[in-house]
Amino acid sequence: QEFVTVLVRDPRTQKEDSWHSYIDYEIFIHTNSMCFTRKTSCVRRRFREFVWLRQRLQSNAALIQLPELPSKTPFFNMNNPHHVNHRRQGLQEFLEKILQDALLLSDSRLHLFLQTQLSPEDMEACVSGQTKYSVADAIHKFASLNRRFPIEDEERKKGKNDVGSDSESSSSRLGPSDDSISCGCKASPASEES
Repeated sequence: QEFVTVLVRDPRTQKEDSWHSYIDYEIFIHTNSMCFTRKTSCVRRRFREFVWLRQRLQSNAALIQLPELPSKTPFFNMNNPHHVNHRRQGLQEFLEKILQDALLLSDSRLHLFLQTQLSPEDMEACVSGQTKYSVADAIHKFASLNRRFPIEDEERKKGKNDVGSDSESSSSRLGPSDDSISCGCKASPASEES
């Protein structure tokens, strides 16, 4: 039976400049679904990127009533743990509902959002064929920049994870620089067997 587990966790305050800050959230995916290029992934996204994703999904699937995001309240206080946790829960519920819809799962933007750190502009360019890399290339490249998850290594050793190869197809740049793609995921380095 196919499953997709999604967790939205670890909210962190990020400084944009000396006056502005925002909170981003870690999105962790673990799945055995054939819809996904990678079986485990971890990225960080901020609220405005969720808003962009919902707008794009709605415009591509006009007949589907998408779930709502947590409301953007003018009284949101990033220093209030209750406000931050309420938003985090709302974002997780949003993704859980989205991932249950087969039509939405076919949208490449969703996969780029969940499995790369590309900006919305770069995701749009990739989906519309304006980049030297494909959606699958972008996901593989991002995964190769991060340490593997132990469970993915076990699947690879057993030969069950044909889709998750570490081959890199091109040297084209994918979005932000390598050092800006820190995820903060709690992954262990790959263990070596003798």
